Amino acid sequence: MTTPPSGAAGGPVGARELTPGRVRILGVSLVILTALTIWRVGFGPSQPAGALAEFTGEAWGTTWSVKLDHDVGDDARSDVERVIAAELERVDALMSTWRDDSELSLLNAAPVGEAVAISPETLEVLELSQRVSRATDGAFDVTVGPLVAVWGFGADAGLPEPPSPEVLAAAAAKVGYTELTLDAEAGTATRGLEGLRIDLSAVAKGYGVDRIASAVSAAGYPRHLVEIGGELRAGAAKVDGSPWRIAVETPDARTRAVFGVLDMQGEGIATSGDYRNFYEVDGVRYAHLIDPRTARPVTHAGASVTVIAPETSVADAWATALGVLGPEEGYRIADAEGLTALFIWQEGEEFMSRATQPMQARVPDNLVKN
Repeated sequence: MTTPPSGAAGGPVGARELTPGRVRILGVSLVILTALTIWRVGFGPSQPAGALAEFTGEAWGTTWSVKLDHDVGDDARSDVERVIAAELERVDALMSTWRDDSELSLLNAAPVGEAVAISPETLEVLELSQRVSRATDGAFDVTVGPLVAVWGFGADAGLPEPPSPEVLAAAAAKVGYTELTLDAEAGTATRGLEGLRIDLSAVAKGYGVDRIASAVSAAGYPRHLVEIGGELRAGAAKVDGSPWRIAVETPDARTRAVFGVLDMQGEGIATSGDYRNFYEVDGVRYAHLIDPRTARPVTHAGASVTVIAPETSVADAWATALGVLGPEEGYRIADAEGLTALFIWQEGEEFMSRATQPMQARVPDNLVKN
């Protein structure tokens, strides 16, 4: 994650578009990125003047922001900045694929079959990833990077064009979440396949958001909104008792517009989409979302999926998984898992949506319901 920061692309309300520089999050592969389709709407008119303290910066090849609904003096600001920096550095030291000395890089470099000791934090993120992989029969897979690259996406990609069958088969032979074995009691991880490379970008941003949120709460600032690269976590309600308001973007590559607004507190939110990162060859559209089960870009009509969960890391992983699965298969699994999820897709010029039961209770009248 220690990559050169890139400048933010323009857009309303602080929205940021993925660029070749920005996708270098945790050595990210585009298939496990979320399209940045969520942003903060802001405080309501009852927000007391001067109560908002804002911290911003760049890390992991993207931008981050922390907003506190508290009065924060100059001395306290320095303390908060140190807390945030410490959490960003901790996750980077553990899960970066850009640092040769990170815990994840050392695991990826270890001989096949060797049990490698890992921290409780990395184990937690890997266990979450494996749970989502099993629940989706491999639609979510933190080892999918080789496939993303050969399809022309990601930091290690070549030209944006479909791979030959031989190249695709070689890449697919290096992918498989079942070839990663975790031993929670021993605190180890073992790679069982030569060339298997783990990339936690689909969950580590959300995990970083959770860590910062917990740290600023422990420092005495429970009313907060934390964001890294489009993944957010809302803390306690604002001082006037109102929730944080989060806008979901209409998944339209031609423009940026608000599809609807969600009220949140004490939970995380993430979105995955395929409508801003794609290319066309001979009239065929190839999206950056790669289905590890088929080794090919998704072909369903899904445009974006938004997930709300108690932890942003969970929302992050599930949004990616459901984005791969699409609005039909993904909805069935989201419904069975009891997830709070909103699927949006386009039919002609109209955008349609479908919400799982827990999300239906959350969406306002301006969002289309089942």
